[in-house]
Amino acid sequence: MTVWLLGDQLNPDVTPLQSADHVLLVEAHGFGERLPYHPQKLTLVFSAMRHFRDELRERGYEVTYLRAESFGDALDDYFAANPGDDLVLMDPPSHGAGDRLRAMVEARGGNLTLVTNDLFLTTPETFDAWAEARNGDGGGDGDGDDGDERYRQEHWYRHVRRELDVLMDGDGPVGGQWNYDGENRETPPDGWTPPEVPRFEPDETTEAVRRFVRDRYDDAWGSDESFGWPVTREEARQALDHFVEVRLAEFGPYQDAMVEGEWALCHSLLSSSLNLGLLHPREAVEAAERAYEDGAPLNSVEGFVRQVLGWREFVRHVYRRRMPEMGEANRLGQTEPLPAAYYSGETEMTCLSEAVGHVWDHGYAHHIERLMVLSNFALLYGADPHELNEWFHFGFVDAFHWVTTPNVVGMGSFATDALSSKPYAASANYVNGMSDYCSSCPYHHTKTTGERACPFNALYWDFLKRNEAELRGTGRMGLMYSHVDRKDESEWEAIRDRAATIREMGARGDL
Repeated sequence: MTVWLLGDQLNPDVTPLQSADHVLLVEAHGFGERLPYHPQKLTLVFSAMRHFRDELRERGYEVTYLRAESFGDALDDYFAANPGDDLVLMDPPSHGAGDRLRAMVEARGGNLTLVTNDLFLTTPETFDAWAEARNGDGGGDGDGDDGDERYRQEHWYRHVRRELDVLMDGDGPVGGQWNYDGENRETPPDGWTPPEVPRFEPDETTEAVRRFVRDRYDDAWGSDESFGWPVTREEARQALDHFVEVRLAEFGPYQDAMVEGEWALCHSLLSSSLNLGLLHPREAVEAAERAYEDGAPLNSVEGFVRQVLGWREFVRHVYRRRMPEMGEANRLGQTEPLPAAYYSGETEMTCLSEAVGHVWDHGYAHHIERLMVLSNFALLYGADPHELNEWFHFGFVDAFHWVTTPNVVGMGSFATDALSSKPYAASANYVNGMSDYCSSCPYHHTKTTGERACPFNALYWDFLKRNEAELRGTGRMGLMYSHVDRKDESEWEAIRDRAATIREMGARGDL
């Protein structure tokens, strides 16, 4: 039996490999020219694939490793040498990918069997049974914006923790609470420095890939200078150990914080390893549970478990059930191009400069930068959610369509209410409360209009007013609109003028 493994399925313990004698891996290069993918993302994927090829051969597998412009070109070569072969492939999580690949194989005289992708903790059948058991409404919250199901992560999270017996004490959660968000919104004290970021020095294989990427992809967006991501299973396990032993304790309280000059803080930095298959999410969850048993703070452990077991599994299934509609959703009708700063990184806004700079330098920004700076600003600005999704997709080393689409189109842009009941819209008050950015920013976070008023503020109020018909009765928007109601027409005129000026600045690239 020949097992075809994709570049996000790089784990030697997956079920199909246990009965395989031959493995097919395809390093397709043409996709990297469809978008200006970050050079660290391209380097990471290709290097991880080549290292995995070598690991499989050391384990005794016969491996066919093809480099080609496309999967189609590679399959032409493969079936010329192996006519009529039967392939087995774990069903890819990105919408329609499995069916497209099966059609490509069959067109060349072969057969492709799709089997369960066991690089997740839960199966489609598990999630579907849960959703249907809740009266078909995906979480008991009624119909979504297009008449389909809506899903709420907290309901799923509690269900799956019970089902998998994770951080449970009998029938209830360890510690008596399901989450510890209230303890996880601290800002670090003055003088605090985060632990050193683990870095995995590129070996000869990775350096060869990096040279190839530099030569091949002239339009790549971002810098490859700081590349140090895990590219092997051994390195990914070392990264997990480092997080649990060094970073986990302070991860919880500071997970929502932003500190000028710090791109990683105490975050795990494991998302790329999980999404490539180098780590299985079960390993991450079990390591966190062992850390709790050894004395790690429960708020930190639970916060990490929620990211992996709760959110990552959740968005995978919501994406699966709500595509292709989610891929085209735009319930607020937002169409502005992204501000030029997202591409140039040039802006006087400290928060935006920091977040875009982190992506440019590392192909990474942590979840609050993603949601409450990059997505929030684009939402308030009126940016097209699909351009934002594309920007995340090519800019982040851990990005795949099934990851970015629910996070960016759904949660970050509120282009669909499939997984959140209200937009994550916030003014400068949020950024000031969770960071030290505003103290060094030339914009004034306390001002809404006038010279040097923080762009977040006028855009925030303008966003609420522009979308009042859609949002006033939505979810938990009552408090926000009580403030809207207190403003008189002269205030609204000044807000609209300031918002228009900010959009002009954003388009010109001089925010």
